[in-house]
Amino acid sequence: MITAAPRFGLLLALELAADRSEGSAERRAALIELFEAEGRALVRLARIFTDDNNAAEDLVQEAFIRFYRSMSGIHDLSKSAAYLRSIVLNLCRDHNRRGLMSLRHLQTSIDDFLADRPDDLVVRNEQQAEVIDALLALSVRQRECLVLRYYSDMSEAEIAETLGISPNSVKTHCRRGMESLRRSLVEGP
Repeated sequence: MITAAPRFGLLLALELAADRSEGSAERRAALIELFEAEGRALVRLARIFTDDNNAAEDLVQEAFIRFYRSMSGIHDLSKSAAYLRSIVLNLCRDHNRRGLMSLRHLQTSIDDFLADRPDDLVVRNEQQAEVIDALLALSVRQRECLVLRYYSDMSEAEIAETLGISPNSVKTHCRRGMESLRRSLVEGP
């Protein structure tokens, strides 16, 4: 199993090894394939909404474990990636609500994430900081829609499925979020 970091995937591997129920071999194989395809992207997504990489990895592992435990009740496995993104976003919300992280510290998380990527080692300039500040000032739903749309490059339908809202709501949140960003960045505070 390919992992994003040494710790990432350990709990999931333990969960898979412990499951000896009927049909578990097929479920394990499907989950491992999904883990290898989506795991790293989900950690990056969770990292945007949490304060550190360890928290993001833990939340994604928890999402995979929850998904695995409920796989027998899922009828359309083609929607597995969207279902996992939804679980990750819900876990991030819960994580934030419990006070384990503050969105005020999101800037540090973004700085750490950008520094990890070789093509982003260039120091962010003042305009980038203004955009991030303006993004943090948006409502949670607007920020989620914009991050999924422009960072994760998801379609409106994929975002709607991930967040459990209608495609029209996604359009509305994206439009209002972009208008707020435009006002904030062009007109200033």
